[in-house]
Amino acid sequence: MYDVIVVGGGPAGLNAALVSGRQRRRVLLVDGGEPRNAPATETHMFLTRDGTPPGELRRIGREQLRPYDVEVRDVVVATAAREERGFVLGLAAGEEVRTRKLVLATGQRDVVDTVPGLSDLFGRGVYHCPFCHGWETRGMTLAVLGHEPPQVMQALYVADRFGEDVVVCTDGRPVPEQAAGPLEKAGIPVDERPVARLEGDGDGVRIVFGDGGVLERQAVYHRAPTRQRSPLAEQLGAELLPDGLVRVDEFQRTSVPGLFAAGDTARLAALPDALTFVVTGAADGARAAVWLDQELFREDAGLGG
Repeated sequence: MYDVIVVGGGPAGLNAALVSGRQRRRVLLVDGGEPRNAPATETHMFLTRDGTPPGELRRIGREQLRPYDVEVRDVVVATAAREERGFVLGLAAGEEVRTRKLVLATGQRDVVDTVPGLSDLFGRGVYHCPFCHGWETRGMTLAVLGHEPPQVMQALYVADRFGEDVVVCTDGRPVPEQAAGPLEKAGIPVDERPVARLEGDGDGVRIVFGDGGVLERQAVYHRAPTRQRSPLAEQLGAELLPDGLVRVDEFQRTSVPGLFAAGDTARLAALPDALTFVVTGAADGARAAVWLDQELFREDAGLGG
């Protein structure tokens, strides 16, 4: 029986495991791989680690777990269920492990298969976030790909902060009514032709339209929709928000007693536009670990809830 099992080895999961290990808890960190930021070449906005490749950040995080009673396994968790003393997890290899408290830090996945070529260039010419990548694209010729209002309105911010030459490509859809006026006022052109595919060779991105036309850009922004990476929260009966994220309170607690969620996989209901940065994921992991440790302490000391 572990005190804590953390599912997910990104910033949220690593920090939850670190904080729990430092409190002398017996911890298991289970990581199925495939981190959301794997396509990115650098991590940004993380104090002392700005520009660090995501894989290197994870390597350092794992290395810093070594002094503590934290076991790390690279395996997928296939099933999760509640039981009297906590939770039982079924690992992909068939083994079962048990824990008193459980942290889900399984994250999201970006849906980038909507346009041929998009997935190949995502993080390598096509970027989702001007906070994460804007500095690197300053002064470039840019395009914003998408037809949903949040996608299209991103062009206004990108043009204001990072590039004077910005084009919106709506992929065959009309520009949203609420965006048309602001885009026109800002002098941002809109191309409503259907997009056939994206091409890139490392020096830029070519947007190839269905009519054979081509728009050459140095970088493209696309705010991709996201999906939960893991079904575990749903298996455990945790309340989900309309966007599919796990509902948590200010202590990262879910609706299931003893179950916590952190990072991209969860958010407060009161924050529909909550940030999903590496640094905020790490903060969520620390917060979850602190409060689950308080629960463990109170249970062991017989202090009640």
